Amino acid sequence: MHVPDGFFNAAVSVSAGVVAAAGVAVCLRGARRELDDRTAPMAGLVAAFIFAVQMLNFPVAAGTSGHLLGGALAAILVGPYTAVLCVAVVLLVQGFFFADGGLTALGVNITLMGLVAVLAGWGVFRLITRSVRNRGAVVAAAFVAALVSVPASALAFTLLFWIGGTAPIEIGAVAAAMGGVHVLIGVGEGLITAVTVSTVLAVRPDLVYGARELVAPLVLRGADGDVTVTPGTPATPVSTASPAPAGRRPGWFLPAGIAVAALLAGVVSFYASSSPDGLESVAEDKGFIGQATDHALGEQPLADYGDVGGIPVGVAGVIGVGVTLAVGGGVFYAVRRRGDGDESAGGNKGDKKVSA
Repeated sequence: MHVPDGFFNAAVSVSAGVVAAAGVAVCLRGARRELDDRTAPMAGLVAAFIFAVQMLNFPVAAGTSGHLLGGALAAILVGPYTAVLCVAVVLLVQGFFFADGGLTALGVNITLMGLVAVLAGWGVFRLITRSVRNRGAVVAAAFVAALVSVPASALAFTLLFWIGGTAPIEIGAVAAAMGGVHVLIGVGEGLITAVTVSTVLAVRPDLVYGARELVAPLVLRGADGDVTVTPGTPATPVSTASPAPAGRRPGWFLPAGIAVAALLAGVVSFYASSSPDGLESVAEDKGFIGQATDHALGEQPLADYGDVGGIPVGVAGVIGVGVTLAVGGGVFYAVRRRGDGDESAGGNKGDKKVSA
């Protein structure tokens, strides 16, 4: 659902840019409560994974495809503040390196795919998991949250286009079309999100921010009588795999995740649907696709994921995964808390030594 240049007038584009900038600024501060030396690499991986999976358009109806937005997925894995930053990094890389999503519409895209999708997805997820705290509930909530986040973003687009779109529309008809097709896309989003969250829960439950209520501090009493309290030890069994020791960094999980993202972008992307996505399909059907203008960077070699420069889509995808990982990793390492005495992700204190 990448909005191109030309769909919105200057007032809405600038206003959305201000909202997006303010939202990112708030999230840069809020992400310090979610990121540390252990979780920052995970956030970089999540951004790279979202970039890769967004290349994999899947058919949802005759002549229409959809792709992952990733806001709900990122919120569940690394927290809502960090999730907005993950999506913003992906959109920046796509816009400036691959001419995917307009530059003047960057604020609109961050607002819709970042702020709205994350707020809707995280809100639904927390509502469902407020009273039920087990692995099954987390996975089910991830599916519903991701499903809801997609039509929420689509309807927010419709409202913005009604306010400041460059073509007249009948708001009810466009809302019905956008909502209908994006509910179908949301089902795909929900399945991808549920499978991904379930997989991470099975192997590294300590890295799932949305499952932090499933972990409790590990209390170790030393021979000298001191007690060391370390967050992050599973309190209830969330998988059959042995849980990772408290505070352990992603370790093997990070390179394995990067390999999966590279495989998706480098190989599976060749088999992605070539049909227009939900927004493009509705724009064609409702007659405002002609308002889109050429991307300012549309002639660079990686534009349209290598098609402009004759670069195979898989090669362009692997480059994109690398760039997203580098940019995201730099941002998240800069934002993270430093030192063992800081608060850990999820709001608990870091390792504490308490005299017995």
